[in-house]
Amino acid sequence: MNFHYEQLDHVQLAAPKDGEEEARKFYEGLLGFSEIEKPENLKRRGGVWFSNGVIPIHIGIEEPFQPAKKAHPAIRVKDIEEMKKYLDEKRVVYQVDMELPGANRFYLYDPFGNRLEFLEWE
Repeated sequence: MNFHYEQLDHVQLAAPKDGEEEARKFYEGLLGFSEIEKPENLKRRGGVWFSNGVIPIHIGIEEPFQPAKKAHPAIRVKDIEEMKKYLDEKRVVYQVDMELPGANRFYLYDPFGNRLEFLEWE
């Protein structure tokens, strides 16, 4: 092979039609990502893009819609216990999973039912 992979460019998750405001409440309001402007020629498709400066997440409109319940992005977190405390304060339900040796991790579902994994390696 005369090519190499550099890095992940973004993760795309699906949402139902008109799901942009719910996506903003969750990804921006709860998780602290910032909305980034989509290119003008892609705005007609709907959806919304977010980034925290390191991790870009694109929410695309899909019809018919079906959430990703198994496939998911896994996001590394520094101080995951602080994130759990924050989510507890916000009364957000998440599922702790201790099955991966060496990882403190949990799953959280976005408003559309897409699974997100958050983990910190010991």
